[in-house]
Amino acid sequence: MNKLKWGMIGGGEGSQIGPAHRLGALADGRFTFSAGALDHRPDVGKDYAQRLGITADRAYGDWQEMLAGEKDREDRIDLVTVATPNSTHFEITKSFLENGFNVLCEKPMTMTVEEGEEIVKIAAASGKICAVNYCYSAYPMVRQARAMVRHGEIGKVRLVVTNFSHGHHGDATDADNPRVRWRYDPAMAGVSGQFADCGIHALHMASFIADDEVETLSADFASTIPSRELEDDAMVNFRMTGGTVGRLWTSSVAIGRQHGFDIQIFGETGGLRWTSEQPNQLIYTPVGGRTQIIEKGEGGLHEDANRLSRVAIAHPEGFPLAVANIYCDLADAISGEHRDGLPDAAAGVRSMAAVYTAVKSAKDGGAWIDARPPMYR
Repeated sequence: MNKLKWGMIGGGEGSQIGPAHRLGALADGRFTFSAGALDHRPDVGKDYAQRLGITADRAYGDWQEMLAGEKDREDRIDLVTVATPNSTHFEITKSFLENGFNVLCEKPMTMTVEEGEEIVKIAAASGKICAVNYCYSAYPMVRQARAMVRHGEIGKVRLVVTNFSHGHHGDATDADNPRVRWRYDPAMAGVSGQFADCGIHALHMASFIADDEVETLSADFASTIPSRELEDDAMVNFRMTGGTVGRLWTSSVAIGRQHGFDIQIFGETGGLRWTSEQPNQLIYTPVGGRTQIIEKGEGGLHEDANRLSRVAIAHPEGFPLAVANIYCDLADAISGEHRDGLPDAAAGVRSMAAVYTAVKSAKDGGAWIDARPPMYR
C-alpha cells in the first residue's frame, strides 16, 4: 500500500490539538508527514516542522506559501489538515479545495452558515473530500452504537439525552485569564461560547448515532459569570426529522465534572449509553431485560466497531486513536472506498446552522426555530 502524503496548517509546538492530529495521522502508516505551516510566526513554524522531520523546502512560513509551494508539485500532498484559529478556517479550506486538495478541518468548519454552504458547494464541485474533525464519532463503541441503531436492535429511536459539560472555566477569579476569556468574547469566539465550543460535539453525536438530523430546536443560554458576554451554560431541546426528541446540556462551569461528554439513546425496544471517560464500554439494556456491558474488542461486534479497534480487549483506547480512526476513514475515502461514518462538510454546516439558531432562540425566550441550513430545508 502506497502511503499518502499529509500536510498540516496550524497545530504548532505547544498547541492543544496539534499532537492529537500528528499521532492520529501517523498511527497506522497510511500517511507520511510531508508538509506544514505550523505557526503564525513563520520562522518558528519552519523550525518546528523541520524538527518533526519535514524537509526544509516543505516547511512553510504560512498557509499561502504552502498552497503555492504544493499545488504544482508532482508529489504534492493528498490531504491537508486545517488546525488554525476558527476565523481562518473558511478561507484556508476554500482555497485548498479550489486547488484540488482534500481537506480535514477542525470544528467549527466556518464562522457563518453562508460560508458553510459555500464550502459544501465547493467540495461537491471540486470532487474532493472536505471532512470535519468530529472525532468522538470515531470511537469504536460509538460506531457500535450507530450500527445497533441502524440494525434495529433498540427499535425506533424515541429520545436522545446528551451533554458535554465540564467545570474548568468555573472559577470567577480566573475569568480574565487570556486562555479562558477569548472563549466568551464575541470578537474572537463568534456568536456563541460554550455551545459552539462543546455543545456541537454533543449535537453531532446525537445525529450520528440516531442516524437522523436536527430539524428544530429551542435554547436557553446563561452567562453565570457576569463578565462574560457569551454563554458558559446552555440547555438545548431539539426535535429530529424522524420524530426523535432530544435534550442537550453543555456547560463550562460544572465544577467537579472533568470531560463530561456522554450520550443516551432510548428506543422502543432498548437503550444505549456511552461516555467519553469510559470509551471502551457501551451500556445496553433491552426492554424487559438485564443491563449489559458491551466491551470494545469482544466477539460479535458490528464491522465498523471491529475495524476501528486497535488493541486487545481491556486495553484502553483514547482520544488520539479516535482521531486516528478519522484519518483511517480519510485514507480509505481518498483511495476510493466509501466511508459513510466520516463527518463531512454537510455535518459542518448543519452544526453552524444549529449554533445560530440556538443563539436566536435563546434571545427569543426559547422559541422553537427551524435549525436546518437553508440549503437543506
